[in-house]
Amino acid sequence: MTLLISDGSVVYAEALWDHVTMDDQELGFKAGDVIEVVDATNKEWWWGRIMDSEGWFPASFVRLRVNQDEPIDEYLAHPEEAQTGEEDPASLGLLLGPGLPCKEQMRTNVINEIMSTERDYIKHLKDICEGYIKQCRKRTDMFNEEQLRTIFGNIEDIYRFQRKFLKGLEKKFNKEQPHLSEIGCCFLEHQTDFQIYSEYCNNHPNACVQLSKLMKVNKYVFFFEACRLLQKMIDISLDGFLLTPVQKICKYPLQLAELLKYTNPQHRDYKDVEAALNAMKNVARLINERKRRLENIDKIAQWQSSIEDWEGEDILSRSSDLIFSGELTKLSQPQAKSQQRMFFLFDHQMVYCKKDLLRRDMLYYKGRMDMDHMEVIDMEDGKEKDFNISVKNALKLRSLASDEVHLLCAKKPEQKQRWLRAFADERRQVQHDRETGPIYAQFLFMHESTVLKVCPFHQTVCNIKHPSLPTALPQQQVFMLAEPKRKTSTFWHNIGRLTPFKKEREQRRIKRRALCSCLNRPF
Repeated sequence: MTLLISDGSVVYAEALWDHVTMDDQELGFKAGDVIEVVDATNKEWWWGRIMDSEGWFPASFVRLRVNQDEPIDEYLAHPEEAQTGEEDPASLGLLLGPGLPCKEQMRTNVINEIMSTERDYIKHLKDICEGYIKQCRKRTDMFNEEQLRTIFGNIEDIYRFQRKFLKGLEKKFNKEQPHLSEIGCCFLEHQTDFQIYSEYCNNHPNACVQLSKLMKVNKYVFFFEACRLLQKMIDISLDGFLLTPVQKICKYPLQLAELLKYTNPQHRDYKDVEAALNAMKNVARLINERKRRLENIDKIAQWQSSIEDWEGEDILSRSSDLIFSGELTKLSQPQAKSQQRMFFLFDHQMVYCKKDLLRRDMLYYKGRMDMDHMEVIDMEDGKEKDFNISVKNALKLRSLASDEVHLLCAKKPEQKQRWLRAFADERRQVQHDRETGPIYAQFLFMHESTVLKVCPFHQTVCNIKHPSLPTALPQQQVFMLAEPKRKTSTFWHNIGRLTPFKKEREQRRIKRRALCSCLNRPF
């Protein structure tokens, strides 16, 4: 192909997957787009052109068009023409394979790719576990178990699960007629098992930090290279190998979407593939959500340290997510005195603070409410019986365990409705956490050595030797896969302005106490 391009021939490729760009030098496209390949000297990244846009794109995301003179979309739109002999049979055989209608052959190709990549992935995990981890455990003079857990996370658990998953796929794989395979049920059967990737993805930044420190010492560089050579692994650095599980969990929804595209609604596997696609998107969404909330732990500790006169337990002892915040007028019995307060709704609890009269950016702690034992009541405008006053845009919080009652009034009707939705979101989130397990309690152990310094996930890149290529391997990031990018909240951005000085010691104390509480250790 490189010779064809150098001779001046125009070479086209069809996109198999969507490519979401992560760099301004990358070329974005949708599945089905036709790309002119301009440079293919690098086997992993090619330079291509779509109309007026040019850039790098991952070669693994496309397939070359065999019949370069006619767009593949036209052939797919008229498969009957191919069967009547109007196209070159040899060319079509190369493109779609012999003896099958177009859509069935395309489904065969996708099934074969899923099976092939799954087998390759199992070998990849085996190489990591036997080629690296097994050898590292022999060198107690270089590694301890805590280091290995940080570097490799729960990849051994993933390896055991993926072997079981592959066995299930093999049973459903029809070797003689792959397009008749019914593999959707395998994904549905193991959809909860795939959540094991959440722990790995959340640990991955710490693995990169730990590995980066070790690779500054020559003996570790030589040791890891010796492990790779002994296991006869391809020439990729260890951090590249460790990124593969993150890439893999990203790719499942893409593969299933492609499989659904070429599965007839009458096919016995159609409903299962459709359900499997939704299930794997939900897995990605869960991983994305847990990652976001883990990152919030650091922000919540920073927020608490900015509050003056804090009393009682730390927010992180029970909560891991700020759901909503805003200013409300508060009235409490028995005085029913009106007070302007800033309210911060977390999962399980709501904290309210008073603004400084002179320095409006400074907050003083005034109390909290246990949302696990609170009933939220939407109030109609008019006379309120308990407080014997007229109210507007009000809602009531009544304790289910005592006589505690709070009346909260918003300035506008839409603000009140937003608060009501926030209270409903808080209850749904708490219920979800009860079903899936506490967010940070499940993973905080992985962050013990770096709990005081949360590392951004997207610092992770693989070493690609071509100096002008993109700095990330071809991948659809987990955290962009499940939902559109969130609009950045201004609340956390403004946290730094709440106090003139950052109380770093207080932040460390808060996070350390949360960690000790999670691990049942004395503070």
